Amino acid sequence: MSSSPSLEILVRDAEGFIVWNGPPFSSNGQPTPKNERVSCSSTKFSLDGSKFMAVKSDGTISIYESASLREVRSFTVANVTATEISPCGTYLQTFQKPTTPQEKNVSLWNTDTGDLAHSLYQKSITKTTWPSIRFSPDESSACRLATNEVQFFDPKDFSKGITSRIRVPGVAAFELSKTPASHVAVFVPEVKGSPGSVQIFGCGKDAESQPSARRSFFRCSSVQFSWNHGSTGLLVVVQSDVDKTNKSYYGETKLHYLTVDGTHEGLVPLRKEGPVHDVQWSFSGSEFAVVYGFMPACVTIFDKKCKPLMELGEGPYNTLRWNPKGRILCVAGFGNLPGDMTFWDVVSKKQLGSNKAEWSVTSEWSPDGRYFLTASTAPRRQIDNGIKIFNYDGKRYFKKMFERLYQVEWKPESPDRFDEISELLKSVESLKLEEGKSQGQGSSQKKPVASIPTIQRPAAYRPPHAKQAAAIQAELLGVNPEGEMSKNALRNKKKREKKKAAEAAAASGSNNA
Repeated sequence: MSSSPSLEILVRDAEGFIVWNGPPFSSNGQPTPKNERVSCSSTKFSLDGSKFMAVKSDGTISIYESASLREVRSFTVANVTATEISPCGTYLQTFQKPTTPQEKNVSLWNTDTGDLAHSLYQKSITKTTWPSIRFSPDESSACRLATNEVQFFDPKDFSKGITSRIRVPGVAAFELSKTPASHVAVFVPEVKGSPGSVQIFGCGKDAESQPSARRSFFRCSSVQFSWNHGSTGLLVVVQSDVDKTNKSYYGETKLHYLTVDGTHEGLVPLRKEGPVHDVQWSFSGSEFAVVYGFMPACVTIFDKKCKPLMELGEGPYNTLRWNPKGRILCVAGFGNLPGDMTFWDVVSKKQLGSNKAEWSVTSEWSPDGRYFLTASTAPRRQIDNGIKIFNYDGKRYFKKMFERLYQVEWKPESPDRFDEISELLKSVESLKLEEGKSQGQGSSQKKPVASIPTIQRPAAYRPPHAKQAAAIQAELLGVNPEGEMSKNALRNKKKREKKKAAEAAAASGSNNA
């Protein structure tokens, strides 16, 4: 497409944030900055990439327009401890530590006007409960978790208050489906012998009080939801703190799959025992990949009916990243694993390449699906901070090290605004064929073959106790570690042989007599 937008990367180090143009980078292979560095403590893009926020050291929260990097609004909120920008950049959500129960410490600000759109009280926040108000990717729906219920709002007019609610006694976590935001999944932990459950409800004013799908299970302390694109299926990783088989110190995990119409509710058939390290839907929403099992872990791709489509073998893997175009899958082992990466073309079912990115903390595909970025960031790692960018086939394109790096991320763009990756794959394949032909033609001419020098293999490692044992053996038996006999040993051996020969001759003489 001629209208394809350029790629941009936001980088935040100890001095603040800066935005890079590219890749592809300039002729010298280095990125060009788009702005002067701005001091801040945290940054985040909106999901659609139209805006991003930056929290500065003086407590000011600035909203920037991503295209021009122009500051469009700033907010000064005292004692703020958490911030969040909505998917389309319409709202800024802030959390302050409450001083009294009557204080409304969660505020929702309109980024265009600067007005306070909504406020509420929340005692504390966790990863499960923040942000307090959740939006769908297109901001067509907004909801929050309250005691024994999920409350819904009108995202265009929060002054209406709660427009609808779903009553779920004991609800502890929820997840709104992606576009379309037609359903919500809720989790109820097990209590006093009764099993925990995951339930799917329809959203909106016409939502039914009964779930359209439900799955119950014992031994569940927490869950991770993963909706597909299209909001037709839900994957649930159920985590238990205790493994009844005592094979894992970290407890056990099970992977369940539910459809919104209730036609499928059950376990995903995994062929190896062990934890579920990662599970990711493709961007098409028609298949998902799972890396699971004790190391070396297995990688399998399933369709929407939980039928295996492709096995990608075993290896030191715990991370999956789908290309935004849905054709290429990166299988990697980050964190405490060596950093191996393999890149698969799922359509043609072949491996495109492999590489290594040690000490990676974050990893992400570019919006056009042609570059894969990995970063080693603080505070997870205090040394060897840096950025690596790879081509879609695993070849390294760029590397830059930092004394201290806190955050790296692509500016979000819709994948539909870029060319299909299949066209790039075809052009690369044609180049490979041409290179192969030229090499074949050149090999037909006879060329002198240079002699290949023999390389002496290094000696095998022998621990100190083995060397000491060999020395003792040499002293006792007269044999050195290399297997050769010493002079004394040879002399003694000849004496023994002469003595045996003399004894044999004497014995034969007495028999003849």
